[in-house]
Amino acid sequence: MRRRIVLSLGGTALLAAGFATVVLTPAAAQASPGLLAAMHRDLGLTDGQVQTRLAQEQIAAKVLPVAERAAGAAYGGAWFDPELGKLVVGVTDPAVGGAVRATGAQTVPVRATAAALDAAKQKLDASVETDPAPASVSGWHTDPRTGSVVVSLVPGAHGADVDAFLARARAAGPVTVATAPRPQTFSAGTVGGDPYYINGNVRCSIGFSVQGGFVSAGHCGGTGSTVTGWDGSAMGSFAGSSFPGNDYSFIRIGNGWWTTPVVLGWGTVSDALVHGSAVAPVGSSVCRSGSTSHWHCGTVVGQNETINYEQGAVSGMTHTDACAEPGDSGGSFITGDQAQGVTSGGWGDCSSGGETWFQPVNEILQTYGVGLVTA
Repeated sequence: MRRRIVLSLGGTALLAAGFATVVLTPAAAQASPGLLAAMHRDLGLTDGQVQTRLAQEQIAAKVLPVAERAAGAAYGGAWFDPELGKLVVGVTDPAVGGAVRATGAQTVPVRATAAALDAAKQKLDASVETDPAPASVSGWHTDPRTGSVVVSLVPGAHGADVDAFLARARAAGPVTVATAPRPQTFSAGTVGGDPYYINGNVRCSIGFSVQGGFVSAGHCGGTGSTVTGWDGSAMGSFAGSSFPGNDYSFIRIGNGWWTTPVVLGWGTVSDALVHGSAVAPVGSSVCRSGSTSHWHCGTVVGQNETINYEQGAVSGMTHTDACAEPGDSGGSFITGDQAQGVTSGGWGDCSSGGETWFQPVNEILQTYGVGLVTA
């Protein structure tokens, strides 16, 4: 049961009461040397740019809930803009712009409220429970910048089943059609490395330590499945698991294993301490740790997306342009020192590039009634 030396990603921010601007403390720009190197490699940023961006993203994460409250019913979604270095909030009523900007966010006009788009997507999500989406549909998500639900089709998709699904989507609300490969889950058969194993023959990656165990992906194993560690010793079993529909699980551990608030750097970067689970806005940087491809970084592309896997649709996913490979399933997504979620699936690999989706960690914690282990 290996434990490694860790280096914290320091950083705190102060949020004043009401709709006040967030003020960043100097510690928020600190980052481990390994993280600087990984973000330089994967995002093309210099060390100074990484430190600046992490500081700006921490502010954006703190501003987001305050700005949403300030926008009220006119809230049209939000995202982090790296060029501006701040959170951008869409509003359907310019009258709320001043209150939103007072929180430290930028504002732009949008066509639809976030609530309206979420309602349209929820209606489409509900429909696939009884009438599954065709295999040529990659997934769907809300997009505040286009004011629509974006339905992604695999390249060259056509036919009556696709037309029928698009008609169903348009009946729920405005639709934009895009193309994208169909994601696959990232579980794998037994190979070498630093995995955990399910029933002795499937390999996945630990997500985050929680009270009594750890969380990971649901497609890795069903409730009651036994789990062994990287060294072959018994760890515990799946206390809960959900897939498809969701893609998360809670593994209760024992047998001498214990929990630590650590995301492994695999020797590529310094291990990172987990201090919380503040949600990173769209546009923020995010890094992923997994037992196959180890540590890679990218950005948050979208949130609350529905992915249409071969096994069925999974909703509430966060979309990133970080790569992953088979065996990385369940592994950690983290922004700075804030836990984001567990790896679900995607397309491509870390040689030619690809995209990945994760299940947000806060939903998992709420589902199983467990707390994140933090430093």
